[in-house]
Amino acid sequence: MALFWKRLRASRLAGKKLILSNQSSLKELTIPSDFRCPISLDLMKDPVTLSTGITYDRESIEKWLRDGNQTCPVTNQVLENFDQTPNHMIRRMIQDWCVENRAHGVERIPTPRTPITSFDIMEICSKMMASASEGDGRRCFDLVEKINVWAKESEHNKCLIKDNGLGYVLAASFESFSSLSFEKHEDLLKKIMLLLTWMSPLGIEGRSKLGSTQSLHCMTRLLSGDDLLLKKSCVITLKELLSTDETHVNALINIDAFPEALINLINIPESVLVKKSSFSVIFHILSTQIGREKFTSRFLDLGIIGLTLEALVEADKGLSEMALGVLDRFSDSNLGRERLRNHVLSVPLLVKKILRVSSLATGFCISVLWKMSFNGNESALVEALHVGAFQKLLLMLQVNCGEETKMKATEMLKMMNQYKNKLDCFDSEHYKYLMKSY
Repeated sequence: MALFWKRLRASRLAGKKLILSNQSSLKELTIPSDFRCPISLDLMKDPVTLSTGITYDRESIEKWLRDGNQTCPVTNQVLENFDQTPNHMIRRMIQDWCVENRAHGVERIPTPRTPITSFDIMEICSKMMASASEGDGRRCFDLVEKINVWAKESEHNKCLIKDNGLGYVLAASFESFSSLSFEKHEDLLKKIMLLLTWMSPLGIEGRSKLGSTQSLHCMTRLLSGDDLLLKKSCVITLKELLSTDETHVNALINIDAFPEALINLINIPESVLVKKSSFSVIFHILSTQIGREKFTSRFLDLGIIGLTLEALVEADKGLSEMALGVLDRFSDSNLGRERLRNHVLSVPLLVKKILRVSSLATGFCISVLWKMSFNGNESALVEALHVGAFQKLLLMLQVNCGEETKMKATEMLKMMNQYKNKLDCFDSEHYKYLMKSY
């Protein structure tokens, strides 16, 4: 079997042979050169001809054009237009050839669907807006299913859907049916949310619809469900909303179940993207005055400090940066600093992450340690000395970092200098060969 796949790959690269399996025997067939796509060297499934007269498989040439190329791959001529004319004659010849070689295991390629056009998108947008205004959930559900089928057919369809304003129409429909009855339209709302995930960015109008109180209430209910894929879609959408416009936090403050729903997401094991997006949402909430006043104590009472520190233990770069950013926001409050000081992992993890992840993560680590060390409590400072913070802070002054970070490192070193001779700290030789990761 391994030999078979090696021969298959070699034949594709050579562009001349196709190795096929017919029951237990191996047959070798020559694919006519006119039937092979000049880009992939595979048998064409949907041959289309460019203005230069060269025929390609639709999927291959569309990828070529999406990558920003404006020339014909074979002739290298600059394309006057990007029209792709279906080559029905070649397609029928390929299908006949497949039928003739059916005995060798060749399957007939299906007749491709007619690609959708901008007019098709505009038409379905109009129908969806009408269904939403009439509250016709059944009709809207059928239209959403049709969009889903289109999206699964090809990347070309996906790009066309995104570029013709369907994201806004879906967002508007989501808001409209959210304000009617969640129980009655639950399946429809779930379908729309799953589609919206890959339509990001949605634009100002689309985000305004999803940022309404009705939409956010609905997303919170979906976050509390059992469907992990749906939770992922909701939290990614929330991340986009809050990262582009902090005013959406005002609508969240009246949703009592929202903090619990986010905490439950962080508790989901082996879901890095969901955790990262959840921490991003919390970070943006706490970056606003009203968010800090409303949610800080709620999140702290739900155990956010412990969950964040546990997520940090084996986190990658992106997750580390988001989690440390969240800790930095919580360390702005007296209660947050108290919870950090009382957790056994806080200081060791923060010191460990310095110079280990990125300059952004290092800045967050030093900021949190600085806030914990001042405000009349030096226990965190002494603990940091015990786990080797003095040597790392010295290194910090020799690397490129922000002026504010260097100022905080300098202040902490001055305070630590009062204690370092009285304590058994790590030997600085332990960090002699420390390598930066950025």
